[in-house]
Amino acid sequence: MAPDEATEGPVSSRRQVILGGALLAVSGLAYARTPKPVVAPPRDGFFEDVVPKAVGPWSFVTASGLVLPPEDELSDRLYNEVLTRVYSAPGRLPIMLLVAYSNVQDGMLQLHRPETCYPVGGYRLTETKTGQLGLGPRGSLPVRTFTASAPTRVEHVLYWTRIGPELPTSWSNQRLSVIRANLRGEIPDGILIRASAVTPDAKMAQQEIATFVRSLVSAVDAKTRALFVGPLA
Repeated sequence: MAPDEATEGPVSSRRQVILGGALLAVSGLAYARTPKPVVAPPRDGFFEDVVPKAVGPWSFVTASGLVLPPEDELSDRLYNEVLTRVYSAPGRLPIMLLVAYSNVQDGMLQLHRPETCYPVGGYRLTETKTGQLGLGPRGSLPVRTFTASAPTRVEHVLYWTRIGPELPTSWSNQRLSVIRANLRGEIPDGILIRASAVTPDAKMAQQEIATFVRSLVSAVDAKTRALFVGPLA
């Protein structure tokens, strides 16, 4: 064996060990910083149980008749659960409620915002407006509203989204909510809640939907309220 081979062999091995250890350490650090889900997926039927069947004067009557996100592989990936209900009350407008939840939110909830679902069903939409719905001592809930029109139906829609502890009102803010959570090492959960009413009377619809949402937030327990409105719970 040549002298240089005898001396360089152990040195080369030590270098490989050191390099391998460094790479392992970097890999471990990268893994430690990889965002991870912070909320476990809900059990089957969770929202059926926690969303009350009586909300103020309204009572649950059916789960059909709502405009829904398209049924495709993307929908399956986006949501752990989608709950649909129609509530009615004597002398009041029927209210349609949709709750779409994902425990692992990457910002893709945007793809099935109501502004996307309704045109697929043949509706024409007014411009979406962003506003605040007062919840009494809990503060104000950031919401979005629009009207969807079809030849035989006019539906007034109010909805909001929660991503982790935030209540974004636009796609860009929604993405920022996800990014901020990722920087904390978290993959946040997300929920989209939509309430709507069918009537040509926009003012009446807005009043009825607002009353329903306030009653819903008050009717659920503290844990469910946090799931629905995050920091306003």
